Amino acid sequence: MSKVILITGGSRGIGAATARLAAADGYAVAIAYHQNVQAARTVVDELLADGHRAIAVQADIASEQAVGHLFTTVDQQLGELSGLVNNAGVLDKQCRVDAIDVDRMQRIFSTNIIGSFLCAQQAVRRMSTRYQGNGGAIVNVSSIASRTGSPNEYVDYAASKGAIDSFTIGLAKEVAAEGIRVNAVRPGFIDTDIHASGGEANRIQRQQQVIPMQRGGQPEEVARTILWLLSDQASFCTGSLVDVSGGI
Repeated sequence: MSKVILITGGSRGIGAATARLAAADGYAVAIAYHQNVQAARTVVDELLADGHRAIAVQADIASEQAVGHLFTTVDQQLGELSGLVNNAGVLDKQCRVDAIDVDRMQRIFSTNIIGSFLCAQQAVRRMSTRYQGNGGAIVNVSSIASRTGSPNEYVDYAASKGAIDSFTIGLAKEVAAEGIRVNAVRPGFIDTDIHASGGEANRIQRQQQVIPMQRGGQPEEVARTILWLLSDQASFCTGSLVDVSGGI
């Protein structure tokens, strides 16, 4: 039987790139998406056409009930989980901290932090030897913003990713003796449509001069790091925060 991976936010960007690489590496792939069913369907249809096992499941990962249903669906349709990629994340329009309202804070923290916690809980209950599981790996997608703070743009998003860094380290230590490795990648300026959702589609071009490599990254460059962290090649790696940022 193939290994089974669940990728949240798997319909586009880094998540979709990870889904494609994981399928090519022999995983059965489940992608969770929130609203864009067409994008999710496109990724899954592509994988199925290439002979891979893949499903798409709609879920609001900020909802405990929806996350429970998501994992149960993966259990039933693909089998025993061996990897989780906590990739789903949101941001809002660029602004200063003193212009951020509570609704925005709650939306960003609920998805980016609580959603990652809820998914990790379900994954641990399936993979941990404490629960008679066979082990596995979790990779959280953080951001270089957790180090830079993203002033005048997305301090709330950056703060949510700082929480993901701490979560990664703490969870890794909790489950290290239970057959589960937990690591994070921290992408820098990556060429995805998240920048457009923040109100500046050409943000990478504006920031390019501050990147030592003088370019933005591609989703596949982050996805390759995620797949390495999931693999046995990273067997002694847990609690690590791996920057994929062009030198920032």
